[in-house]
Amino acid sequence: MRSPAKLLLPVALATAALALAELSGSYLVPLDHEAIQYAKRATDDPATRLGRRIQSGDVKLGFDESHGYLRSVLDALRIPEESQVLVFSKTSFQASRISPRMPRAIYFNDDTTVGFVRGSDVLEVTSLDPKLGVIFYTVDQEQVDKPRFERRDTACLQCHASGGTLGIPGLVVRSVFPEPSGMPMFQAGTYVTDHRSPLKERWGGWYVTGTHGAATHMGNAVVRDRDNPEKLEGTAGHNVTALTTKFDTGAYIQPSSDIVALMTLEHQTHMTNLIIRVGFETSMALHYQAGLDKAFGAPPNGELSESTRRRIDSAVEEMVEYMLFTNETALEAPIRGANAFARNFSGRGPHDARGRSLRDYDLKTRMFRYPLSYMIYSRAFDGMPDMARERIYKRLHGVLTGRDTSKKFAGLSPATRQAILEILLETKPGLPDYWRQDAAIRLPHASVSSPAR
Repeated sequence: MRSPAKLLLPVALATAALALAELSGSYLVPLDHEAIQYAKRATDDPATRLGRRIQSGDVKLGFDESHGYLRSVLDALRIPEESQVLVFSKTSFQASRISPRMPRAIYFNDDTTVGFVRGSDVLEVTSLDPKLGVIFYTVDQEQVDKPRFERRDTACLQCHASGGTLGIPGLVVRSVFPEPSGMPMFQAGTYVTDHRSPLKERWGGWYVTGTHGAATHMGNAVVRDRDNPEKLEGTAGHNVTALTTKFDTGAYIQPSSDIVALMTLEHQTHMTNLIIRVGFETSMALHYQAGLDKAFGAPPNGELSESTRRRIDSAVEEMVEYMLFTNETALEAPIRGANAFARNFSGRGPHDARGRSLRDYDLKTRMFRYPLSYMIYSRAFDGMPDMARERIYKRLHGVLTGRDTSKKFAGLSPATRQAILEILLETKPGLPDYWRQDAAIRLPHASVSSPAR
């Protein structure tokens, strides 16, 4: 029989190695790990649930010759049409069908995206499972009685489980230097973008409608000088409010690729990847801890090892910093979208008694008026392992009450911290009891009644 020390060695080595890895995508999460089982576990995401309703006859999708099932799928998944953003770089498995004259349209809400390519045989759908991360599907664009969401992980994970997605099944907004055909000049480099990215590095290979003052970006342009790809086409693509000279906008259900929708998608993709990666890290760390406990004969749910705590806390800290918009790129000029996306997005709430919401935009000097990610309301956030979620709540509480005075949160004024805390107390179910008890003392003007559901 092997000794406990020998049984412990491989577990300890694996734990130590992974504890040193940051969420930078320096390694790919093993999706067949016993604590994850990405391909084997039953899915519980919006596309899966819609698929069941279609097969049971509770939902019937409509079909039209121009867009196939697109409008019906968007409606069934509650994805707003004005969320449309358009990418013309050949950075999809349908690259041969995509070009500046035939951009790919992407529509999204908080947990689902739908991709539409003109003339394609399929719709692309990604759907967020609160435990497993993003699940990838296609829907055949052929009229049948009960269309199906077919899972396509094998093909999609070649690009959607990489350093850009933090090594988990996720999404990414990538900025490239596109040739006139839409083919990226990979030798010139690419950027993975989120709310921390300078605008000058964003939206290469994308159409962008809306105004942004004198700030520059890479959108609406292609490389004309291969020796100087960074020049793109000068300022011709800036402050564009109509795309009719670029392609046939009438062939799409919206004529725009809204700048605010693009900024929102950038924030959301990385936030989603962080939520899932933190959940995976915690689940794997606790699995290794269980191995340690078994090897040593320790009782279950005992003390965590230092490496286990460090691994979980490191992942949590990175997520907390991002969801509080530390290192957010300051806006050089006001941003104004080209359609109703911003207004409708803010209106979806939830709102507190004073009408405030984490979905309220600022768009003058920063993205949101109250800089804490609205993804705190997502099923994915609530579906994280209890240990990770509890640590996140503790860190947020420390920052928002002003107990945490570290420099990285210095950009949050006392008034902003208090406003975010008040909003959460009224709108976020499941907050720890100490939040409400503490608020009664520290925030006498905050509502401390039961949160709205």
